[in-house]
Amino acid sequence: MTDSRTSLTEISQNRILVRGYPLDEMMGRLSFGEAIYLLLTGELPSPSIGRLVEAMLVSFIDHGATPPSTLSARNAATTGSSLRSSVAAGILGFGPHHGGDILASRMRLDEALTLVHNGAAVQDAADTLTERMLAAAEIPPPGFGHRFHTKDPRASRLMQLALELEVDGQYTQMLRAIERSLAKHPELSARHLPINVDGAIAAVCGDLGLPPSTADALLLISRVPGLAAHSLEEQNREAPMRAIDPSHHSYDGPAERRLPGRRK
Repeated sequence: MTDSRTSLTEISQNRILVRGYPLDEMMGRLSFGEAIYLLLTGELPSPSIGRLVEAMLVSFIDHGATPPSTLSARNAATTGSSLRSSVAAGILGFGPHHGGDILASRMRLDEALTLVHNGAAVQDAADTLTERMLAAAEIPPPGFGHRFHTKDPRASRLMQLALELEVDGQYTQMLRAIERSLAKHPELSARHLPINVDGAIAAVCGDLGLPPSTADALLLISRVPGLAAHSLEEQNREAPMRAIDPSHHSYDGPAERRLPGRRK
């Protein structure tokens, strides 16, 4: 029998090393996003990449009371399940149709970029991919459109950050080209199919050289705080064993407010 091995964390008496860095030195010096990047990739991110990872984590932190993952967590919480069990139920609520678009979008972007690498112009490759997706009844395509938003504010902000930090590349360029192709297609132009946050994250992670599985991991990590908050709210505010109807809920939190000026 051979010993199992790990390159992640070394534990010895009075010492904890994460990818070779002392954990106590990381505390207070690395942001949570930077530490996650280190753990997932093995190296520290540049300041620009660290800021983008932080933005991606924030973008998925919560999306209201109606997503299937949130309903799974709340349904578990209303039975009296523990916080950890309720959060676990929420994580299990993700699937190909909820939370799976990052992987699917990355596959489509890679398909279009293969056409570019074989000599096609970027917009021509995007147009070809659009026709393929239309023929396969893959509309809305992964990474585009949303059941609520006609313009996903999370995607817009993430793409803006990637541009400002000069880390946008072939993936984000292709994502924009596909958006243009969808908007001008005669069979699709009447529909609202803007880039959504799944597509933006798939593209940004591609430009950062992160594999699709890492992008998927960022989604799961980022949603845990939201699932925990919904589980706690369910148990603290609502009667146990209630029938939760996602079509009947209202928001009674603070009105829209701005962050303090010192935050960027």
